[in-house]
Amino acid sequence: MPIRPIVRFPDPLLRLPANEVTVFDPALSALCDDLLDTMRAAPGIGITAPHIGILQRVTVIEIEPGEVRRYVNPKILWSSPDLVTHPEGSVSMPGISEDGIRARSIRVAYQTCDGDFREDEAEGLLAICLQHEIDQLDGIFWLQKLSRLKRERAIKRFEKLEKERH
Repeated sequence: MPIRPIVRFPDPLLRLPANEVTVFDPALSALCDDLLDTMRAAPGIGITAPHIGILQRVTVIEIEPGEVRRYVNPKILWSSPDLVTHPEGSVSMPGISEDGIRARSIRVAYQTCDGDFREDEAEGLLAICLQHEIDQLDGIFWLQKLSRLKRERAIKRFEKLEKERH
C-alpha cells in the first residue's frame, strides 16, 4: 500500500469536519491500509483520513505493534468525568507535543471497514488517542484544545523546526 503525503499544519484542511462514510467498499479498505502505512512511516500511533487530505470519518490507531484498530464514523457516546493529562502531538505537526487533558475512559460507537456497527469502551492511552482523532474528524486540530500560552509556544517551536528542516 502506498504511503500518502501528510497534510501539514497550518493547512486549513485540518480544521474542516470530515464527512460520514456511506460506501463500504474495497476503496475504503484500501484507504484504511494506506492510513496504516502512512501512520507507521510518520511515525505515529493514530491518523485520520483528513491527515492525508481526504475528508472522510476514518481513523486508524496502532498503540501496540500489530494491534491495529480501524474506526469508521466513530463517535463518543460517553466520557468519564475522571480526567488525565497526557502528551499529545500530530503527524501533521511532527516533533511537537504538549500535555493535553482528556477523559480517562470513553465509550465509542463506530463501524468497521465492512460497515458493521460496534461499540467499545476504551481507557488510558487508547481513550486519549480516540478522543484526539475524533476531534480531528470533527475539524478540531489538537492545538485548539490547549491553553493560548501552550498553543503559541507549540506553534513557535514548530515554525523553528520547519525552518531548520528547509
